[in-house]
Amino acid sequence: MASRNPITEAALPAALPIFPLSGVLLLPGGRVPLQIFEPRYLALIEDALGAGRLLGMVQPVKQLRDPVPDGTPIYPVGCAGRIVSFADGDDGRYFVILAGVSRFRIRSELARMRGYRRVVPDWAPFACDREDGPEPAIDRPRLVRAARAFFAARGLEADARSLDELNGPALVTCHTERADTLADTLEFAAHERGGGPAPGLRH
Repeated sequence: MASRNPITEAALPAALPIFPLSGVLLLPGGRVPLQIFEPRYLALIEDALGAGRLLGMVQPVKQLRDPVPDGTPIYPVGCAGRIVSFADGDDGRYFVILAGVSRFRIRSELARMRGYRRVVPDWAPFACDREDGPEPAIDRPRLVRAARAFFAARGLEADARSLDELNGPALVTCHTERADTLADTLEFAAHERGGGPAPGLRH
């Protein structure tokens, strides 16, 4: 079974640019696509590309429409992501994909740079995000079946090949217990319209 690529705390930055964004959750091992168009975040991406490609995703305390206003209160924990894909659009937008590296706790906030927010991250509480070792065992076939049923029940289309090719960490960026809970939820949601319990639901 493949191992994760470990990263030491010493290799992580002492100052981290952050991107507060409602409704977007990045977790270690997961990936998030972003479309960047605000000047302050265009500047953030440019600076991050020249300095380790890391930036932090943090949720605002109140769910707000993008763009999130300056000074909006944010949660004390976020997740750092590394830019693993970058494209420059014809209209000046950037299209990036972030790969989750490690969660962090915000120690303090620094002065803004080129309009975007920066923090002093505390990486120590989340050392487990960066430990090498085997990927957690996930009941992948069950999770894929549950996702298929969920999409079908709601008339949504899913790329069958993409679902089949996803590995555990890409399919669900969480531990085994959370993967089981997600499968339970998807199965229940897919079958609730037809009445009766969802098959495979654990009690």
